[in-house]
Amino acid sequence: MTDKLKTTNPLLCDVETGMCEMPEVENAENIAIDIASEKVKIIYFTDPICSSCWGIEPQLRKLKLEYSKDVEIEYHMGGLLPDWSYNSGGISKPSDVAHHWDEVSEYYDMPIDGDVWLEDPLNSSYPSSIAFKAAQLQDKAKAMVFLRELRELLFLKKKNIAKWEYISEAAERANLNIDQLKNDFEGKAKQLFEEDLQLAREYGVRGFPTLFFVQNGEIKDKIYGTKPYDLYESTIKKIDNNLVKYEYPKSWESLFSKYKSLTAREFSELSGTERSESEKVLNELFSQGKLDKIKTKNGSLWFLK
Repeated sequence: MTDKLKTTNPLLCDVETGMCEMPEVENAENIAIDIASEKVKIIYFTDPICSSCWGIEPQLRKLKLEYSKDVEIEYHMGGLLPDWSYNSGGISKPSDVAHHWDEVSEYYDMPIDGDVWLEDPLNSSYPSSIAFKAAQLQDKAKAMVFLRELRELLFLKKKNIAKWEYISEAAERANLNIDQLKNDFEGKAKQLFEEDLQLAREYGVRGFPTLFFVQNGEIKDKIYGTKPYDLYESTIKKIDNNLVKYEYPKSWESLFSKYKSLTAREFSELSGTERSESEKVLNELFSQGKLDKIKTKNGSLWFLK
């Protein structure tokens, strides 16, 4: 085992590679993929508490707006934090994560308040991951809203999303049936989560975010970590250069009708507004009473009133 693997800790994300890396994984070999579609599929391994996955949100949201007619993103949970029964990479207890998350927030220009690890630390990412699988059983579109709500509760509101009270709060905001979610959370979803973990092992996933680009049952490419939008776009175009980019409306009204909450970085990416101006635009809309916002020590989130 290399020195790097000895010190790898999935909660200590490498901002240069853009990855929350798992220790001791094997490379995938001879993966059998049951996908016989000409459509480009992105198989995305993530985790609700992955800070680098929060950093990739602007790029993924733009990709969905521009290429959703021809590109499908399939979400799988990777199991970033089973529990605290390990010590590596200088991370041995929740409080060790707090300062690191503040640094990650600045690097990715996405609001993350690391104080959750001081005030109400999570003991595992498994409950929120299983809850996401339960949400997928109900409605895949609502499951995506649910995952976003979980992340906003964690990264901006400092809520421990391993607790059912916050899982159910996110579910309510995503218009999920909470009773059904609870039943599936305690039943079918656990097996589906185990299947995601097994799939991650088969694919040789070594960290999050990891995206595999698949067409006609064959892995054409993969991207590890949070990267600039142009790399994701060029990767899908390389697989199929006939893909047509959809020119979506970029007004603030249109963007907030599609995504009910946006960070300044997301608004900049999606609207084409310079990042130096995006926060000014959003704050002006806030002062006009057209938007509301959540403010944290490391940035804000704007949403329709």
